[in-house]
Amino acid sequence: MKKPFLTLTALVMLSLALAATALAGPVRLTYSNFFPPTHVQSQLAEEWCREVEKRTDGAVVIDYFPGGTLTPAQQTYDGVVEGIADIGLSCLAYSRGRFPVMAALDLPMGYATAAQATAAANKVYAKFTPAELDDVAPMYFHAHGPGLLFTTPRAVATLEDMKGLKIRSTGNSAQLVEALGGTPVAQSMPTCYQSLQKGVVDGSMHPIESNKGWKLAEVVKYGTESFSVAYTTTFFVVMNKDKWASLDDKTRAIISKINAEWAVRHGVAWDEADEEGKRFFLEKGGSFVPLTEGEAARWVKAAEPVIAAYETSVSEKGVDGARVVEFLRAAMAEAR
Repeated sequence: MKKPFLTLTALVMLSLALAATALAGPVRLTYSNFFPPTHVQSQLAEEWCREVEKRTDGAVVIDYFPGGTLTPAQQTYDGVVEGIADIGLSCLAYSRGRFPVMAALDLPMGYATAAQATAAANKVYAKFTPAELDDVAPMYFHAHGPGLLFTTPRAVATLEDMKGLKIRSTGNSAQLVEALGGTPVAQSMPTCYQSLQKGVVDGSMHPIESNKGWKLAEVVKYGTESFSVAYTTTFFVVMNKDKWASLDDKTRAIISKINAEWAVRHGVAWDEADEEGKRFFLEKGGSFVPLTEGEAARWVKAAEPVIAAYETSVSEKGVDGARVVEFLRAAMAEAR
């Protein structure tokens, strides 16, 4: 008689557990993103939220906050660490010096496409799994297309043309501006339009897409085709470490699969947005300024100290910068 009693007890306990789970409802998370809701990178992030909800059958529900309404761009990473937001998207360059391994990605390596930069970013993280990101659970990384120079007061076709220009830039792109002879002004993208409009800065280092995505084509006139030293900006999508750990194995596996898909989608979207940004820039009366072959080589030579400085500075933090750069070059070649 004991066996049926134990079976009945087990069924009762299982029923109670299922009832308790149903009453508890779904896991509810918050997602902070500084991109405005109309920007394609914001739209993709929101799609990620909905896809997580769909594939987990509603077990995870995500409240999405675009436009920096939950945490400002520069505070998004710490906001996730501290639990102000459960998930956050921003860029590593807004915390200069904090991510020595991943910072290599933003060097003026001569990126050709966003797909290439995005693939390289995820490969670098997978290869080195740097401790600098141990206080969060990284979901994935993505990176914009070739970061170029855009100016208003005059066209820049030579290094000499850079002298005296104040250029909005962040992270390693700020060092590139200095190496090329300009004056870097550290500002986040949300402040860029107003600074250009008011003449606080004379130009900006940004990808072509930003001319439409952030409407910068309305306040810049010239785009220098500085592809030989094109940089990227690496964006992170990270989750609060405790929140990630609280999810069950099945849910984490589902989200990890979505992450791999979405990283690729972000890279493709960046490249498509570059094409749209180019058209918008030209429609607004902007013009592109090519560099001669000889001038492009001068820019590469001028940028070499930026890469060397990176390798030296991170070695003081115990990072083999030369090894990271070597791996990055190989990853870029693979993804080209």
